[in-house]
Amino acid sequence: MKRLRIWMIVGFLLVGLPFLADEAIATQKENTPVEKKGNAPIPKEKAPAATRTVIPPSVLNIAKENTYPNSTQDLPYLQPSEFAQSLIDTSKIKIENPELIHMLNESAVGKAPFSFGYRATIYLGHWALNYQSSETAPNWEYQKINTNFFDNRANLTPHPIHYVQEMQKLVRGGLTAKIPSSPDVQKMMLIKAAEKTNLPLAFETIIGGATKKDQVYNIPARRLGYLNAYASAINEKGKVTYGEVYVILKGSKRSLLIKNITSQGIGAWIPVQDHLSFNFNASEQPR
Repeated sequence: MKRLRIWMIVGFLLVGLPFLADEAIATQKENTPVEKKGNAPIPKEKAPAATRTVIPPSVLNIAKENTYPNSTQDLPYLQPSEFAQSLIDTSKIKIENPELIHMLNESAVGKAPFSFGYRATIYLGHWALNYQSSETAPNWEYQKINTNFFDNRANLTPHPIHYVQEMQKLVRGGLTAKIPSSPDVQKMMLIKAAEKTNLPLAFETIIGGATKKDQVYNIPARRLGYLNAYASAINEKGKVTYGEVYVILKGSKRSLLIKNITSQGIGAWIPVQDHLSFNFNASEQPR
């Protein structure tokens, strides 16, 4: 009888002790950029329909003529795993950061048969959680990249001129201010701007030397002709939300907790790939 009582007490303690719950979480965050190929948009919320930006007649597409083939900027959408989605659904704050979703995808929590009374809090770090766009506007003459010139003052007839890129030109965009988690914020801003404009966007684009366009501009007789080419860009403005992210384990339940939430306004210039704006002027005097 005494031995039976001892076994009953030992069994009760074994079931009650939380350290026997044996739940583990393993996270792995890659230092390299997230691979986007084959990933689908986040299904939690349907992406807004793209509204095509009206391109003025002075802006021409040079994708076929560009001697430098710009790689298409794949949007960094990432499909949450079943476990990651179950955590995201518990958060009161919207989570859109592809890098944070990638980290949750690389996480796992094992279920133990004895988890009664088990509690754990895992700190995942301070993250940019989402970006809300408030204004998206094009600047078709963002940066001057080339000038073609011809002096027709000695002639009595018009002279044709067309665009020829004299040297390779790199056009960079970027955030308008220094903020935490800049690479993550840039990705989220790029997604929103591309959705709203339906234009090929990238924070860097190159116009190759000797790129040509056949469209002709006629310089009147006894005039100087200037054909200026400009790279175009989108001015994106909005608000980014930050917070400290925790994974909460309580028995068999798992959830996300966001603490110390802050918001900050931010803007960015995002060049439009393979689109140039042309401005032709004829004058009597040199400029």
